[in-house]
Amino acid sequence: MRILGIDPGLALMGYGVIDYTGGKYTLLTSGVISTMAHSPMPQRLRSIYTGLSQLFDIYQPDDVAFEELFFNQNVTTAIAVAQARGAALVACAQRTENLYEYTPLQIKQAITGWGRAEKQQMQSMVKLLLKLDAPIKPDDAADAVAVAITHANCQHAKEDFKIK
Repeated sequence: MRILGIDPGLALMGYGVIDYTGGKYTLLTSGVISTMAHSPMPQRLRSIYTGLSQLFDIYQPDDVAFEELFFNQNVTTAIAVAQARGAALVACAQRTENLYEYTPLQIKQAITGWGRAEKQQMQSMVKLLLKLDAPIKPDDAADAVAVAITHANCQHAKEDFKIK
């Protein structure tokens, strides 16, 4: 199974593509789709849409897993990131109906066994699970790979996480 993990963001949208076969993970690619801070919003959203469409063309994932948005205070940031997530959802929904989402707590629990894990713990576990020499950088890409691994670990109950 090939999984595209996405960590939504407007300035940096993290992505990671893994293959999951026989209980083993193989990292195919990871990175970020970046947009320019002072560009008009439609251009930034188009960049996200185009970048994810290109990833689909290259890697043809079976499933797409998103990190669910969580915001504490800044409503302006929340709206902008939600718009970016919307562009990402449209790009992916045009290619597949296999769209899933996981909360940050669920991702931390799946990767480290503890829902309150720190970023350093998450990166160490992702590195270990993928048998990498160094942690994935930048953080947004590492987070997206963690989302993909979480989805791989939830195959038995994945319908519970389907975006409706």
